Amino acid sequence: MAGRPPFTNVDPLTEADLRRRGLDPHEVDGSTEQLLSHICTELVPALPASDPRRHTPLHKILSRLAVTDPKRNPALPAPDGVDRISLLHDALLREILCRLPVKDGARTSVLASRWRRVWLSTPQVLADAHLRPKGCRLPPTPADSPAIVAAVSSILEAHTGAIPTVHLTCSHTSAYQAQLARWLHLLATKGVQELVLVNRPWPLDVPLPPALFSITTLACLYIGLWKFPDVARLPLGTSFPHLRELGICSVVMEAGDIDFVVAKSPVLETLNIHGCNKGLRLRLVSQSLRCVQVCSSFLEDIAVVKAPRLERLILEGFRSNAGGLCTRVRIGDGPKLHALGILEPGSTMLEIRDTIVMAGIKASPSTMATGIKVLSLNVRFGNHTDAKMVPSFLGCFPNLEACTLFLKNVIIKLAVPG
Repeated sequence: MAGRPPFTNVDPLTEADLRRRGLDPHEVDGSTEQLLSHICTELVPALPASDPRRHTPLHKILSRLAVTDPKRNPALPAPDGVDRISLLHDALLREILCRLPVKDGARTSVLASRWRRVWLSTPQVLADAHLRPKGCRLPPTPADSPAIVAAVSSILEAHTGAIPTVHLTCSHTSAYQAQLARWLHLLATKGVQELVLVNRPWPLDVPLPPALFSITTLACLYIGLWKFPDVARLPLGTSFPHLRELGICSVVMEAGDIDFVVAKSPVLETLNIHGCNKGLRLRLVSQSLRCVQVCSSFLEDIAVVKAPRLERLILEGFRSNAGGLCTRVRIGDGPKLHALGILEPGSTMLEIRDTIVMAGIKASPSTMATGIKVLSLNVRFGNHTDAKMVPSFLGCFPNLEACTLFLKNVIIKLAVPG
């Protein structure tokens, strides 16, 4: 339709399919972009650009070297035309380069062979959002992807030093699977520690390249809008020995996929799952996990089986499956667990150790989670069955210090006396 903006996510085949099904592709494209924006701005870690040293204008960097003699001060014009910036010590040149966006830093390598050598050895922050072609607006369209993909490939192939932080969120990678696999192979050699990998969808089930699981240096990994690979076909030695934080956002997964990654991550402390639209079943078995958060997902079953360091279990906005089945929350071996919620009496089947908490049940040592200090409940007091469950739930947590009740458009915080 004339005057409407170009699609940012929907490809021609998907557009035709949506129209055949009587759907407006522009509405689908817009809602998809909202989801992507939410993932990229609210869920994944912020770029280190928040560091005030980075992206500082070059003249300000040089002015910090200020002296009164123009021959010694590279920030002042040189009357004799001598390039005194290039005469600076390598350490100072690296300080300049590490403050520039990666695109500008790469451009300095054409100034002279010395600049290129220094750039190649300077750790970089690589974000494809900084590599958009001139005139490209946000969000980028599929037509912008070739230039972005070429720029990422060029930098990864050329830069021989470390690239500790990489955010790839602007490429429509379904058409560039070979390039993506190559990027991941290269990153495995460049000491990447933080990787954000978000697919611009359509199709929605683009598989994650198995090469991702060869990057053993990762400490923080966020993936969004992918299909998880078949874990049975991954190499036997697959592991993330340094991974401490894992975020999984709107990823198509099968039963056991998350359990597999957790088992292969011996120091994992934070697990964040958002937007899982398939019945999610989790068995938390980990010696390192400290915080687990599941948001806006179809959650069937979550069990704290053996998690001796787990402190917080946050279930926010979870949805029960169709058919009225309850979400089962099982609290087993979690001696340090002190914050739990948001449980929904009537929609949550709470099980402590081997006992299912039911309306009217009398509290006993076998039904008490004595370590819980903070509890959140989402209660529909207009529903008689749900209301009857509240006292039973509260009786399971005798050592509460604070309890928050979420009613319809109302939040009540109760301070529980010691």
